[in-house]
Amino acid sequence: MKVTLITGTAMALALGASAASAGSHLDTTGWPESFTVGTASQGGTYFAYGSGWANLVAEELGLSGGGEVTGGPMQNMALVHTGDAQFGMTTMGPAAESLQGTNPIAPGLQMTNACAMFPMYQTPFSVTALSSSGITSIADIPDGAKIGFGPAGSTSDTYFPRMMEELGVNFERRNGGWSDLGGQLQDGLLDVIAFAAGVPVPAVSQLEVQTDVNIIEFTEDEQASILAAFPVSEFAIASDTYTTLEADARSVSMWNFAIANCDLPETFVNAVVDIVMSDNERMVGIHKAARSTLPENWDKNGVLKWHPGAAAWFKENAGAEIPDDMIHGM
Repeated sequence: MKVTLITGTAMALALGASAASAGSHLDTTGWPESFTVGTASQGGTYFAYGSGWANLVAEELGLSGGGEVTGGPMQNMALVHTGDAQFGMTTMGPAAESLQGTNPIAPGLQMTNACAMFPMYQTPFSVTALSSSGITSIADIPDGAKIGFGPAGSTSDTYFPRMMEELGVNFERRNGGWSDLGGQLQDGLLDVIAFAAGVPVPAVSQLEVQTDVNIIEFTEDEQASILAAFPVSEFAIASDTYTTLEADARSVSMWNFAIANCDLPETFVNAVVDIVMSDNERMVGIHKAARSTLPENWDKNGVLKWHPGAAAWFKENAGAEIPDDMIHGM
């Protein structure tokens, strides 16, 4: 479902002029005159990060482009696979399910026309409650608690309920955009929000300004149980991520990658990757999660085939050893 489009600042520039801004040596044959990046709900990291790099690319290449509000990684895989969005963002778990044909948006459809483009960041799984609730640990979550898991079909909604069940939590499931769920938590309509999003999560940062919250970490045993049951890695949310934290918070995470429709021209995708990956300081200015948007993290993708234009960039600039059978069309 297409809801909102945040357009780039260079919409008025024609494609012919973009060759000059991108470099007159580029072959722009077949390049689209506009593009969209599938993100997620407003108030989440995907929306802020995705709209940011979309606008950056639009400005640098002289195209019309921007971030589109979507249901998150599962829907982004579907939109990019079909070509309804040129680009998108996904986590490795939903990507694997989409390739296997178990994406709930289109059961049975193997979404093999969505290709890896560049590494973004890790998505930590974290829990937030109001301080007034008295919930300071997973064990404190009351029986039948109303928990917001984010947009339906998102990474959080796909995996966090299973994690809570693994940890023995009995809950009522709620879905919605992160900003909406933050408002419901503040109004007492939810007991807990279970976030899976790059940090800092805008909705949590906003809550900190408006009220007192508890950011709840996993115990060592809880972390070990989740690591054994799900495709995630150890992670620590740094203490300087939120004003509420006084020490690093134990968590788990899943890698996120930008994806491209595999049929896009190689030169176009190569140019987009170059803009995003060549200046990390500029990306961090868009969102702090981009501190992990580094060339050396190309190897965090073991699921999706690479777009040839992206593979060429990482081979040339990061010494990536990407086998041919992991590159689309080879």
